[in-house]
Amino acid sequence: MLSSDNRKNVAPLDPSDLTIGDLLVALADHKDKPLVFRYDGQPVKPGYHVTEVKAGQFSALDCEANPESWSEIFVQLWDVDEGGPVHMPAGKFSAIIRKVSDHVALDQAAKLTFEVSDGVRPMELHRAAQPSLVGDVVEVELSPRPSSCKPRDRWLKEQKAVSASCCGESRCC
Repeated sequence: MLSSDNRKNVAPLDPSDLTIGDLLVALADHKDKPLVFRYDGQPVKPGYHVTEVKAGQFSALDCEANPESWSEIFVQLWDVDEGGPVHMPAGKFSAIIRKVSDHVALDQAAKLTFEVSDGVRPMELHRAAQPSLVGDVVEVELSPRPSSCKPRDRWLKEQKAVSASCCGESRCC
């Protein structure tokens, strides 16, 4: 499902949870509309390419030695102007992902990361916000993927839950 966007009054959804499945569902009803990714305040060039799609399963230890594991899909965008005067249709992007899924197992619920470069600047990691319909174009805003401390993130989430449950009662606060 796409949100309509006038770009002035829109508070973007938290993009950290967008998955490849979420993205494909959002694009399904807009196959013929141009798909424009935006990063650094600018749209990708009309000739951008999806140069690689990777799926990975990661295992790690966080900074407090807690085991962590997750699936992640990386979509590499090459921001060049080599494909003509219009952006890739959403249906073509979806077809690329479907073709990849014929050969590589893609967990539809995996964390989604975009790797973006213009071939000159170093590749940058981005997360994607929920797609928006802006006029007759499907736009996906990409923002730099920040690093985080998982134990701190868990603690903050717990504190927020405790605060919400406490302050939701009339006898508290």
